[in-house]
Amino acid sequence: MKSAISSLFSSKNCNLHNSPFSPFHYRSSILHTKSITHLCPNLYSNIYKKNPCNFINFDKKFKSSLAPIMASAFKPEQARAPPAIPLPHPSVTKFKIGLCQLLVTADKERNIAHARKAIEEAAGKGAQLVVLPEIWNSPYSNDSFPVYAEDIDAGSNSSPSTAMLSEVARLLKITIVGGSIPERYGDQLYNTCCVFDTEGKLIAKHRKIHLFDIDIPGKITFIESRTLTAGQSPTIVDTEVGRIGIGICYDIRFQELAMIYAARGAHLICYPGAFNMTTGPLHWELLQRARCYSIHLFQFVD
Repeated sequence: MKSAISSLFSSKNCNLHNSPFSPFHYRSSILHTKSITHLCPNLYSNIYKKNPCNFINFDKKFKSSLAPIMASAFKPEQARAPPAIPLPHPSVTKFKIGLCQLLVTADKERNIAHARKAIEEAAGKGAQLVVLPEIWNSPYSNDSFPVYAEDIDAGSNSSPSTAMLSEVARLLKITIVGGSIPERYGDQLYNTCCVFDTEGKLIAKHRKIHLFDIDIPGKITFIESRTLTAGQSPTIVDTEVGRIGIGICYDIRFQELAMIYAARGAHLICYPGAFNMTTGPLHWELLQRARCYSIHLFQFVD
């Protein structure tokens, strides 16, 4: 019993839902303690003799004794993890965003040329930030990913898709969130979004964290993890139009990622996507609204 109560206040538990002051943590600890009577009756008997306690009334007693501790220990400025970063001031406060919708074919060169034309058209209409969709240079299939993948880090000769994005960003003096393309990195394949500044410099690269594995009998089966590797890190980048958090398609499903971006001072979040027509009509708009409501940030999706 003593050890069970002590465990509530161990330093490793002092964060988010594992906080000793969390009702969830408190109740689960009590239930864990009660379970001793079923799992280890002999051990419990010895504990009870040394520390007599009425478990029926313990819930109320412990809760009332914990209340003043909770009040004195509550520190709202420490309630977020990671701690909030002061919001930077964007260089512009009003700007146009161009969201490019592209019809992808099996011809990679044609896809690249089509994307370039769409970017130029958006910039011609005044867009300072242009966004491409997910996997815009390749058919969206596990068979195609290895064939169309590019080694982004190896330079323009190995990555014609990102070479085009870099060039057009520099020539048009715009910021580009380059949707995503299949990236080859060593023996791994990633679903990767590249961000280019107005000088054509690659300033961020986000690898899709949450892979979309789905099996709805008679409707859709697609397992991204058969060929793609999940990214490991959130991506937030300062651009000429503000601080942007990057996610890709199914990343939008997980509000924890958006909460990290909000805590780190993002002005807006971008989710290039290629939702299917089975779950897309049910989830796409709903998830956009949910993310905006939960973190109070602008979002743009493509």
